[in-house]
Amino acid sequence: MTSIRFGTDGWRAIIAEDFTFANVRAVVCAIARYLKKQGKGQHGVVVGYDTRFLSDAFAREAACVLDAHGIPVLMVKRPTPTPLVAFAVVYYGADGAIMFTASHNPPQYNGIKFIPDYGGPATPDITRGIEAELPDALREAKTLRLPEAPRAEAIDVWPAYVRHLDGLVDWETVERAALSAVVDPMYGAGQGLVRELLAARGWTVNELHGKCDPLFGGHLPEPTEAHLTALRDAVVAGGAHLGLANDGDADRFGVVDGDGTYVTPNQVLVLLAHHLLARRGWKGALVRTVATTHLLDRVAERFGVPLVETPVGFKYVGDAMRRGPVVVGGEESGGLSVLGHIPEKDGILANCLIAEVRAAEGRPLRAALADLEREYGRAVHKRLDLHLPDDAKRTVVEGLCQAPPSALAGRRVREVRTVDGVKLLLEGDAWVLVRPSGTEPLLRVYLEAEAEAQLVALEEAVRALTARAETVAQGRKG
Repeated sequence: MTSIRFGTDGWRAIIAEDFTFANVRAVVCAIARYLKKQGKGQHGVVVGYDTRFLSDAFAREAACVLDAHGIPVLMVKRPTPTPLVAFAVVYYGADGAIMFTASHNPPQYNGIKFIPDYGGPATPDITRGIEAELPDALREAKTLRLPEAPRAEAIDVWPAYVRHLDGLVDWETVERAALSAVVDPMYGAGQGLVRELLAARGWTVNELHGKCDPLFGGHLPEPTEAHLTALRDAVVAGGAHLGLANDGDADRFGVVDGDGTYVTPNQVLVLLAHHLLARRGWKGALVRTVATTHLLDRVAERFGVPLVETPVGFKYVGDAMRRGPVVVGGEESGGLSVLGHIPEKDGILANCLIAEVRAAEGRPLRAALADLEREYGRAVHKRLDLHLPDDAKRTVVEGLCQAPPSALAGRRVREVRTVDGVKLLLEGDAWVLVRPSGTEPLLRVYLEAEAEAQLVALEEAVRALTARAETVAQGRKG
């Protein structure tokens, strides 16, 4: 039970090792106990699942546990994306949702996300409350008498979600363009959905990997450049205008331009923020995590709107969205939401909005990005995953906090931020973020500079810094 911890976005573990029916029953008991202590549960809990191995069976078990606690259950009829499950919480006025997914993790993993009544990721105080119930929940789950079949209301939130999108997406612009796209749900819960939305607006749409495969074709269901080669090839071979992808539970997006160029999430966020502020006239802040491009800062300055920086994790972005109007909230890992939507990242909505941007521009995304580069300047971004033992990780982070360098790669350090990890803002527009992984012997390093050469210099400087720290840590052991 000590291995069950809610991380950045829920609890994830390897199926049949830690992610067992016994542990699932205990976690759902903990959620039920937490809800009842908060005076909630009477309005029901939505139970959703994706296409992973045994997700539907785990969901049924969760429904039985909730039923045994006297909590009404609203069960999805089929594998459903996380953002639709989150939307269902708000639409049905439920007290929360339990979503079975491990998102973009390898196929041997599954996981549980608890989505509170506001329809966004659970904040740390909520997950701590659930974890506090786990010891008692484990004992309770062993003796809890479960019904043979749960009493549950079957729900299909897709029609209501589609109507909701009418207020967020400029479908007239999308329809007038009548372009073509290839979509790749990566064998996940988003299959058929983006295709349906765009085809209904006159687009020619081809879908890849549109069937359930718990092994995800032998690849990670993560819409990064390395995993979208099939989408890129299909876009180029078919002469499509756009390639759009989602991860396993469709809360993240991936975009490929018509010539096969991968458009990074940072670039998508800048394109979309500029589009919504300039063309749609939306009003509100821009919210980004500490690891996300500072080009958004320049967009915010250009339009005179606030820029909010949060720790890594969409739960913090979502929390900011609940506090005031936010035009775009996003993160460099491929999550975003917008004004008027739930405070949860939504890859289906992201794909529709980038289709709107492509339609409104009437030209390839790379051409629009070139114009934005001339207006806001250039920024190139990179993430490094440096394998370091825990003591070396601590040495690096503690050293940067206690005695940050005065310069890095020949650039003066003008500011040090500790919102999440250690972030060094350098002269010019470059910055470095160093964050230790909480679950792996990894140091995550994010770099941004004005050009590739400066990025290379920063990477070399950071690698040298971490190598020295590892040597110091080994010396202490000796």
